[in-house]
Amino acid sequence: MTGGELIEQPGRLPTQAAADQTLLDIIAKAASDPNVDVEKLERLTALYERHLEREARGAYAAALALMQPELPEIEEHGEILDKAGEVQSTYARWEDTQASIKPVLAKHGFALTFRIERAEGGIIVYGRLSHRQGHVEETPSPMLPADTSGSKNAVQAWGSAQAYGMRYAAKALLNLTSRGEDDDGVAGGTKLISEGQREALELLAQRARVELVRFCGRLGVPAPDQLPYRRYREAEKALQEAINRRDREGQR
Repeated sequence: MTGGELIEQPGRLPTQAAADQTLLDIIAKAASDPNVDVEKLERLTALYERHLEREARGAYAAALALMQPELPEIEEHGEILDKAGEVQSTYARWEDTQASIKPVLAKHGFALTFRIERAEGGIIVYGRLSHRQGHVEETPSPMLPADTSGSKNAVQAWGSAQAYGMRYAAKALLNLTSRGEDDDGVAGGTKLISEGQREALELLAQRARVELVRFCGRLGVPAPDQLPYRRYREAEKALQEAINRRDREGQR
């Protein structure tokens, strides 16, 4: 290059912040112009709000994709006993679930909150997963009656139902999985899936819009809680494939 030569640098694409500011400048200029009618100004403002919503949804999806592999499998320390006092099934307690996922949520800019609605015959727990850029996803639990199992008093019965609803909603929003402490092997007999695993299959079945009982029937199993543990991943994979097929068909 000689001293008198100038090399033209390729222009840089505007950053997202610059694009946002440009749109804001247009709105501010329009607002200060007495000749701009209110209807046009409202359309510009609505356009900017839709733009921000799209950006927030995109940021939410990107952050969720990064977070998913870091979410732990929750150990099932909760136990459900049969009438003889024997352990019938296990489940992930809400306090264990919350302690496991909170640091991961915070790392990726998420917050998980809940609201509870009273309805005739029970409560519905709504889980809300919020991202720091403003997008929120919400999902409800089923209608939950008071859990009167065992020797719970009235307060404990509703508290148990609320904890179940929180666990249910969190699993739906984050696709959480859980495992029993003895899932690596069983001394004898057939190990069946845990309550937590059954709940996970129910959530997948809802997303795939299939009846879980009928789905299990196709696997040769009479009921979801009779599914052998060794076939859990098979069932989970089949339901996920059904969800993916629905998503592809919806995009056509």
